[in-house]
Amino acid sequence: MLSNERVVVASPNAPAAVGPYSQAIKTANLIFCSGQIPLDPKTGAVVGTEVAAQTQQVLKNLEAVLDVVGSGLYQVVKTTVYLKNMEDFAAMNAVYAKHFQIDPPARATVEVSRLPKDVLVEIDCIAIIPGRPAGAPGLGQSI
Repeated sequence: MLSNERVVVASPNAPAAVGPYSQAIKTANLIFCSGQIPLDPKTGAVVGTEVAAQTQQVLKNLEAVLDVVGSGLYQVVKTTVYLKNMEDFAAMNAVYAKHFQIDPPARATVEVSRLPKDVLVEIDCIAIIPGRPAGAPGLGQSI
C-alpha cells in the first residue's frame, strides 16, 4: 500500500533551511532533498574557496539529511549539480566520483549564473529509504 503522506525531514547536522522550504521531504520510501550548499552547519559559514572543498561539504551536508531517515549516499537515485562555472566540472566530478564509486546515480549538471551566498556548487538529490515501507511508524510527523 502506498502512502501519500509527506513528512518534513530536518537534520541538526546539516545547515538549517533559511527560507520557505524544508531540508527534505519523505514520502513512502523516497526522500527528496533540497539543494545543499557548502555551509558549515554549526557556524553557517561557507566552507572552502575552491569547488573541490565546497563539493565535499555539500555531499557531507546531504549525507547528514539522508542519515535522519536511515538512507545515505549509497541509496541516491538522482542528483542535480548546479555549478557557477562549468570550468569547475572536472574538480567537482573528482570529489563526486569518490562518493559514488559503485552504481552512481543518474545526474544532471548545469551551469548557473549565481548561487546563494555566491558559492561555487549546489547539489540536490532523490534517494531511496531502505526497509521503510509505506505506513511505517513516524509518518505524518516531522523527523
